[in-house]
Amino acid sequence: MAEYKIILFDLDGTLSDPKEGITKSVQYALAKMGMVEPDTDRLETFIGPPLQVSFAEYYGFDEKESIRAIDFYRERFKEKGMFENVLYPNISFLLEALEESGFVLVVATSKPTVFAEELIKYFELEKYFQLIVGSDLDGTRSSKTEIIQYILDKYTDYKHSNFVMIGDRKHDIIGAKNIGIDSIGVTYGYGSQEEIRGAEPTYIVSSVDHLIGLLLGSRV
Repeated sequence: MAEYKIILFDLDGTLSDPKEGITKSVQYALAKMGMVEPDTDRLETFIGPPLQVSFAEYYGFDEKESIRAIDFYRERFKEKGMFENVLYPNISFLLEALEESGFVLVVATSKPTVFAEELIKYFELEKYFQLIVGSDLDGTRSSKTEIIQYILDKYTDYKHSNFVMIGDRKHDIIGAKNIGIDSIGVTYGYGSQEEIRGAEPTYIVSSVDHLIGLLLGSRV
């Protein structure tokens, strides 16, 4: 295994399970746009990718419609949806063990940075992360490729081989590949086995415990 020094974590579907908050906020936005979606399970595909991508891909919204839908989404998300969210088991233990072992930990999410920062504080995880990087509220810097490159530009004293991106969707793996760093695909989140395997990450893990074993080995 490579000698990683800086570990990039996706947020939704990797550190926490945000299903209730995200799907209900998307459901709210669709209703405001005149579309009824009674089954929130069908909205799980919105967990992970940038919202503008998902509204366009799954509901055919053009750019203006996507912007309106995102504004509606944020109405509910800021008030309630952000906190309809739970950490996956053993995440706090993993982060504490990684920090104690000398790793630099960074959040790399397509969620707007302001929301990601608030969530990390809500979960009381801010002491573990040196940096939290997400998208801008205006929709810029929303792709994982841009987010990962932004992070690498902050750590120019390190080689690409010192970084690894951990995430549950193909966008995390593709972003890492585009920048030239390793990746770990987790299958306990919202990307299917087929999606993760198809993106060809450096490693695949099926649980947080498996991730602990891969990153820390005999150190825990």
